[in-house]
Amino acid sequence: MDNNIIRASYASNPHQSRGRLYSEEMGMVRGARTAFQRDRDRIIHSISFRRLRHKTQVFVAPDGDHYRVRLTHSLEVAQIGRTIARTLGLDEDLTEALCLAHDIGHPPFGHAGEDALQEALAEHGGFDHNAQTLRTLMQLECPYPNWPGLNLSWEVLEGLAKHNGPVAKPTWALAALNDGYDFDLDKWPSLEAQVAAVADDIAYDNHDIDDGIRAGFLSLEQLLEQPMIATQWDAVAAQYPHASEEMKLRELVRSQIGLMVNDVVTSTQARIAQHKIKSPDDARNAVIMIAGFSGDMGMRERELKKFMYANLYFHPEQKAAADRAREIVAGLMHHYASDPGCLPADWKAKLPTSEPGRSRHIADFVAGMTDRYAVREYRKYAGKLPDGLSNV
Repeated sequence: MDNNIIRASYASNPHQSRGRLYSEEMGMVRGARTAFQRDRDRIIHSISFRRLRHKTQVFVAPDGDHYRVRLTHSLEVAQIGRTIARTLGLDEDLTEALCLAHDIGHPPFGHAGEDALQEALAEHGGFDHNAQTLRTLMQLECPYPNWPGLNLSWEVLEGLAKHNGPVAKPTWALAALNDGYDFDLDKWPSLEAQVAAVADDIAYDNHDIDDGIRAGFLSLEQLLEQPMIATQWDAVAAQYPHASEEMKLRELVRSQIGLMVNDVVTSTQARIAQHKIKSPDDARNAVIMIAGFSGDMGMRERELKKFMYANLYFHPEQKAAADRAREIVAGLMHHYASDPGCLPADWKAKLPTSEPGRSRHIADFVAGMTDRYAVREYRKYAGKLPDGLSNV
């Protein structure tokens, strides 16, 4: 099915996958696709993936059509991840599947919604969007008649479980899933998963600059205080002296992405050689993360991230909107806990009678909401929305 693909020895091979939690009859295989291609397609066709088009990326409930949301972010991550994977000889389909799925567990209103759910579940194990991604794909999204979840391959689930690297202390949700399908949490994930993680960083480091400027929260003068950005800006200005500032800013973002991608490819190739990575398990058992930035670029990327937190993510208007968003999610949790009859019939029928299952079930429902559905449900019971929800 993929005989023409040249795959490096350290790449994940779909024909050598550790398989799926539930056995599938050959009659279930539709079309000439590898296991990882089917995983990618199952993710794209899922309801959970479609919901990302109405979930916050940076700006809460934006009115403008040009701001990024979780869906567009995930597509941009996949584009960057595929480029890196192809250059390194990794499995592109596995990388793409991981990039597309990595944010599926995010609740409405992004990190503000996650904070509200974490607080609501403080006595019941807390809430973590990475674990919720796995919980959604393995248990909550159920389009097939013979098993719960999407029944994705072990390699996809392992990569999502360890999106941020080895996990020493898994949350209750991840621990429960790992008990049924061991993800080797103490090891690094595959190189494809490592590429997906760094592609995530590259995408939001740079595309959030674009959205921040568009919203008026960031200025060119602020950006040029960052040495890496100033260097790229000077190169863009020299190459396109007659272009408008807007065009130069868009070129700057593309230039930054290219600079980071090239650095990841070069530094990853060097670490593969240095640590003698010959197989997928060599990468998993390595003492360090193999795919990623060089030391110098990693330091500059952390400085950029620090700048973005100070000037965009923690901007006073952003924090005010996040407070309103947390109010909505917390209010919904309290509403359904106090009056579970307001849950949809299928969710109400499965509501556990005791804790912690009861609160976790309600949190699963709220976490799956899009921003606009959460707004509609909150307005339905509260009568009006908190002032200042949208700031762009």
